[in-house]
Amino acid sequence: MKGYPTYATSADYLRTVCDLLPGLAGAGDALVGALASAFDSGRTVFLAGNGGSAAAASHFAQDLAKGTLADMRARRRFRIIPLTDNIGYITALANDEGYEHIFEHQMRAFATKGDVLVAVSGSGNSPNIINAVNLAREVGMTVVGVTGFDGGKLRRMCDVQVHVPIDDMGMCEAIHGVLFHLAMARLREHVTRANAV
Repeated sequence: MKGYPTYATSADYLRTVCDLLPGLAGAGDALVGALASAFDSGRTVFLAGNGGSAAAASHFAQDLAKGTLADMRARRRFRIIPLTDNIGYITALANDEGYEHIFEHQMRAFATKGDVLVAVSGSGNSPNIINAVNLAREVGMTVVGVTGFDGGKLRRMCDVQVHVPIDDMGMCEAIHGVLFHLAMARLREHVTRANAV
């Protein structure tokens, strides 16, 4: 299957992971910086993706909402809206307006200037992601593009690039997960300090 190469041994797969990770520290810092800024200014973070990237966006949303809290009584928290999780609304929009508009129309109700869109797309070319980014641009949001392969259109449209440079969808998704957990771990400390003031 295109985009899913095979590896002869487990060691080959893990070696590829290890080769990729050191080059992504800057992307991890940029991701943390964009999200910390959103938290500090009380902005909302929207997350979107398709397929495995939808699952990753949903997972990262709950990590930001709950995983960043060392104390569940904390007053200051991330404002998070995963655009992947309202199945009734998503299917209504897909049926009536077209699948390419499922994220854009959800954002129209809530997105404001200064908010952040974390757009996860291995190819960077998903029409519903591109439409969401176009709306984010109109509104004045910061766009974090989380991509693989050559990054596609999304990589050229985003303010913050979190790019995994490999033509392997499974590997992209795995590394995205590592970067999302890196961000949660670092932001947990940031949120804890903010709540101690």
